[in-house]
Amino acid sequence: MNRYGASMAKLRREMVDGLRRKGIGNERVLEAMESVERHRFVDEKSHARAYDDSACPIGYGQTISQPYTVAYMTTLLLERCPLPAKVLEIGTGSGYQAAVLDALGYQVFTVERLPALHRRAVALFGELGLPIACRLGDGSLGWPEESPFDGIIVTAAAPHCPDHLLQQLADNGCLVIPVGEQDLQQMTIYRRIGMRYEKELFQYFAFVPLIGREGWN
Repeated sequence: MNRYGASMAKLRREMVDGLRRKGIGNERVLEAMESVERHRFVDEKSHARAYDDSACPIGYGQTISQPYTVAYMTTLLLERCPLPAKVLEIGTGSGYQAAVLDALGYQVFTVERLPALHRRAVALFGELGLPIACRLGDGSLGWPEESPFDGIIVTAAAPHCPDHLLQQLADNGCLVIPVGEQDLQQMTIYRRIGMRYEKELFQYFAFVPLIGREGWN
């Protein structure tokens, strides 16, 4: 490892230590986040702060979520969706969340609505050798051809839980999604049990809006 790589690795360890202090206790999630080079998912001028616990702009009005948010959502998913499992991410963005899910061992599918971000993520996944399936389209409608999914994680704010996503859950599958107004949402989990769904409510966050037929217009 060269000096730059060693410097980035040190920052990743410090990021993970910070997540522990903030209450993230799932060691498998923390190990995955320490293994994924977050600076590869932001532009070069943002490398110095890639491991700060803050969101970073990635262009087109979108952001890469702060590490705490990624760790929190991933923990909620992993605790309810044991491996091996097939998961769908809505909102590829930079590709970082999908890479963390891949590092955990999930079979990952991801949908992005913005062509430029989709192309960038596909190229980066190829460069990193990550077997992540990508689709360009309306994430609020999911990826029906690849359903059912054991887990679905939505990295954008929805005004309500999209029916299309609920219908694409496997039996006993879970959906992690921030639901609420555009400026504040509550992290929500839906678990499918046969033909009904159980709901759990968690912390409040602020995400970019989920744009689509079952999201914000």
